[in-house]
Amino acid sequence: MDVYRTRLADHGEIEPRPHPVVWAQDQQGPLSTAEIDGYRDRGYHTAEKVLSDNDIDTCLTEVASITDRLGDDERVIRESSNGDVRSLFAVHHLSDAIAEICERTEIAGVARQILGDDVYIHQSRINLKPGFAGGPFYWHSDFETWHAEDGMPTPRALSVSLALTPNLLTNGALMIIPGSHKQFVGCVGRTPDDYHNQSLVSYRPPFGTPEESDVTTLADEHGIDMITGPAGSALYFDSNCMHASSGNITPYPRSNLFVVFNAKSNALQEPFAADAPRPDYLAHR
Repeated sequence: MDVYRTRLADHGEIEPRPHPVVWAQDQQGPLSTAEIDGYRDRGYHTAEKVLSDNDIDTCLTEVASITDRLGDDERVIRESSNGDVRSLFAVHHLSDAIAEICERTEIAGVARQILGDDVYIHQSRINLKPGFAGGPFYWHSDFETWHAEDGMPTPRALSVSLALTPNLLTNGALMIIPGSHKQFVGCVGRTPDDYHNQSLVSYRPPFGTPEESDVTTLADEHGIDMITGPAGSALYFDSNCMHASSGNITPYPRSNLFVVFNAKSNALQEPFAADAPRPDYLAHR
């Protein structure tokens, strides 16, 4: 029986999460006991100076080079408003330098510590929110999509968002509902064929999007945290956190390297609520 039922017929559902948040027994790794406890409680952890200035320059240079090389490729997602690059997927496959960054102890090592297992990259991308044009990302839980459309069995996964520019209150910083990772929100609507092409460019995808009443319930219970930080800072957050970000109409871009780690024991199966799995660049198998 699937304990994370979603893409439902009539209305969304909020159910308690039956699986752990921190899976490790001894919790040995880069984070302290207090930091692990904070992650378990809030669903996220932040740190500064995880990337150096040279790392940031490397990532931004690689994005420009890869985008020029790929041209009109499905891994390059563009803003519907003006054609600027919105996201570039599978960057750890397209750049050895970015792959090396992802493998570091302070990045992949944190994932191994929290998930209590060896890990692999389920998805990597660089999100670009250019000044004056960066579009919003509506409220969602990543795990809902990864479960429904990729076949991820449990939320034994986490994301690391590494700031390549300052993440400010004004330029579309991430919003997280702390504690929302302890509840699973099932969404309404059967997943259509080839849906991933629509969902990557839509501000508010019609499927895999929680109902406003459910987001309100979570926000009323837990509040909303704004995640800001200087370039080089990192946000580690549970795959089941409810999160979103507004658009960027400031002159200042907001760019992040985004890496998803999945436990090897949590390998993908057939999708739980879709007819076919998404392409490999969205869900590496």
